[in-house]
Amino acid sequence: MSQTSAIVILLGGRLAIDFANAPSYPGAPDHDLSWEEFVTFLEASRIVSAERGAQLLTLSQTDPKAAFVALSRAVRLRDALRNAFGAMVRSERVLRQWAEPINEVLRITEGHDELVNDGATWKLEFIAREGGLDWLLAAIARSAAEILVEGREARIRRCANPGCELFFCDKSRTHRRRWCSMAICGNRHKVASFARRRAS
Repeated sequence: MSQTSAIVILLGGRLAIDFANAPSYPGAPDHDLSWEEFVTFLEASRIVSAERGAQLLTLSQTDPKAAFVALSRAVRLRDALRNAFGAMVRSERVLRQWAEPINEVLRITEGHDELVNDGATWKLEFIAREGGLDWLLAAIARSAAEILVEGREARIRRCANPGCELFFCDKSRTHRRRWCSMAICGNRHKVASFARRRAS
């Protein structure tokens, strides 16, 4: 894995928001999602285990067509989420064409959760109605659908740093959160403000 693709920052507060932000490292919004970055996101957000992630990574060599189709659907979903969440931040209407990629995944991945024992521990695993790789997007699509249904109550925001395009769910007590992360963008703002005050 490349250095940048191994970095996943989950700051959104909801799965679909984190996916809309993916890949989430500096300069990411202008960057296309690679297969490695997609699989790394799935692992970081616990949609797949590290073992399953390792199997998925090899798919780009063993079955490049399947990986390409899955990644294309993932990118289409991510781009629709970015448009929908951007509209929500601006208090604009979410267009039907942005909801369609969510519905496509929900239609394909109808299934159920099931308890699975790996010999030592129990875990909850999603069992898709159909085979293929579309189930990888099922939890993300479900999260996105819930956010769109919640509308304003979801409290979707965009980071106040003009150089940052990340979305987040404002779960703060006062609902006045401004930064994707106080440690990243909030701290940069504080440092820049301090430097400006000292200079004057």
